[in-house]
Amino acid sequence: MLSVVGRRLNSLRVSGLLTTATVAMADALAKIPDVEIDPEGTFKYILVRVKVKDGDAHKDIVRGTKSAEYHNHIFEKVSPAMEALGMECKCLGGGKIEHKSQEKKLRVFGESTAFGKADHSVSVEKLKSAYSNYEITWSDDKK
Repeated sequence: MLSVVGRRLNSLRVSGLLTTATVAMADALAKIPDVEIDPEGTFKYILVRVKVKDGDAHKDIVRGTKSAEYHNHIFEKVSPAMEALGMECKCLGGGKIEHKSQEKKLRVFGESTAFGKADHSVSVEKLKSAYSNYEITWSDDKK
């Protein structure tokens, strides 16, 4: 009888640990900024789905920088950083962002040759959360 109780308690403890780990990973996911883009200029961006490894919890994030010659250069920086947090990434597509900070304007357009066109409407919703006082537009135009 004690061994059954012991097993049950161990089972509960393991289950509790898994729940705690899942909550911790969801918290880690929530702490990842939705948007990280350069403060000025026109540059490449990608839309990335970040997912908890071996879990269902995920979120989409926007990353963009002038320092990237190609869209995959952005992904090559984002992916290892997310893996270090216990996450896995998938690039959902890319494009360009024109950021005019003085005018408080963002324009999302274009596509990535390597990853295809991101769903700019999703990217814009993410940008609106980070730049709520900006005028943000998007188009499927390439320029």
